[in-house]
Amino acid sequence: MKKTRFDPAVKLFALGLSIVMVAGCALFQKPPGKPAEALIRLSVQDYPDFSDGLFLDNLSYGIGKSLEYLSRVPAERSFRFGGDTYSALHLMRSLETLRTFVETKPGPAAVNRFIAERYRVYRSSGGPESGQVLFTGYYEPHLKGSLTPDARFRYPVHAMPEDLMVIDLSPFSEEFKGRRIIGRLQGNTVVPYPDRQAIEADKGFAQNAPPIAWVDDRVDLFFLQIQGSGRIYLTNGSFIRVHYHGSNGHPYRSIGRLLIDQGKIPAEEMSMQRLKNYLHAHPAEVDAVLNHNPSYVFFKTETSGPIGAIGVDLTPGRSVAVDRRVFPMAAPAFLQTQIPVVDGSGRIDRWMDFSAFALNQDTGGAIRGPGRVDIFWGNGPYAQIAAGHMQHRGSFYLLVLVPEIP
Repeated sequence: MKKTRFDPAVKLFALGLSIVMVAGCALFQKPPGKPAEALIRLSVQDYPDFSDGLFLDNLSYGIGKSLEYLSRVPAERSFRFGGDTYSALHLMRSLETLRTFVETKPGPAAVNRFIAERYRVYRSSGGPESGQVLFTGYYEPHLKGSLTPDARFRYPVHAMPEDLMVIDLSPFSEEFKGRRIIGRLQGNTVVPYPDRQAIEADKGFAQNAPPIAWVDDRVDLFFLQIQGSGRIYLTNGSFIRVHYHGSNGHPYRSIGRLLIDQGKIPAEEMSMQRLKNYLHAHPAEVDAVLNHNPSYVFFKTETSGPIGAIGVDLTPGRSVAVDRRVFPMAAPAFLQTQIPVVDGSGRIDRWMDFSAFALNQDTGGAIRGPGRVDIFWGNGPYAQIAAGHMQHRGSFYLLVLVPEIP
């Protein structure tokens, strides 16, 4: 991900502190508690039933993508699993061993025996109240667009602004390790970057952040920003892939929660589809509702994808977005939750229990702490339904090979 960084200097340190004092946690976030408390190492007798609802399909491919990422990092880099740490080299061995086994097409009993004999398993502590993980879904949306604006295609998909700057505060003090601020220069002062409302009201913003394309639906564009990547089908029949490149640094705020709190959509009916239908039916409310979320996402084009936060193509049903401050990226995982069963008319018939192996390959603005995981479903009708309706609790586990005794 391209980020504009300024060299550390005392002046920027002071400016960073002034921003923090003015904007508080809106510009940077503290780590969600101690990592050792977020992941609990289990005894073998407490391991879950490792039954894969996808029959191990795509798992070998997804593992290969995690290995692709790990091949680019130093072999000695540490990855934290709760109170334990393992090197990148050991994590690679964990993935390679699992992939070799998966490619033998083992049955459920063999899978459980293999995990019990060869792997340590860690369970996420989940949310502070429920002790469970809330699973949601995301997908690759398809939009209609054009490379030139006109009366129909008038909503710009902006590239990264030239004046946006990301300042890493880590070099200044151990106290600021892992923290950063996003803003821009105004004279000799760093100020917060404009929020969604200000960006959309700025008629000259395109000069600073040239549009990649223009689309025909403002609501669809908003949800493209939420999903982080998608395809834009052009008038000539071709399409371009767009992918998250950065944001304005403002915190994500849920418009679904807003409409629930206002009594406009019952909580039990809330979904992405319900939100879209409401906004299209109430155009006079669109400005106020969308601007409730001050976060604004900028894009770049890609030739493949969608691409996760670790720089690899995501695998439908296998790739998950997690909080990288809690969960080690690229690691093999296992999840238990519920997914929709869809009938022939595209409606949800029921929800069924689901478990599957997964891989930590992405992050998300709303995915914070040990109690949140987002499953990537790919594209198409089922992906859109699953991504739009999933809000189910369950359990999330991480796996790592038992270290060899010297």
